[in-house]
Amino acid sequence: MTIKDIKLKLKTSNNPVAKSLHQGLGFKTLVIGFKKGMILKEHKAHLKSKLTVLEGAVIYKEEHRIIELEQYDEVEIPIEITHSVEAREDSLCIVTQGE
Repeated sequence: MTIKDIKLKLKTSNNPVAKSLHQGLGFKTLVIGFKKGMILKEHKAHLKSKLTVLEGAVIYKEEHRIIELEQYDEVEIPIEITHSVEAREDSLCIVTQGE
């Protein structure tokens, strides 16, 4: 019920809501929910990662790259590069990390 939990918590949250969907040796899958205008503040990925938009639309930002993503779009997230994500509309994303 991870995705349902995220959507429920978003109703009262002022920040994106993230939960682990699945985890194992050397990999992790996260689901992140956003309300329109929410920002996942700047951070770095320490593992090979990919962001995929399941619902809505977001803007993925790095220092020299800005990518607008809509439903089912995806972007590779470079290791140790500072980045952020901003929701253009209510959105649900999945992040896969690992080899």
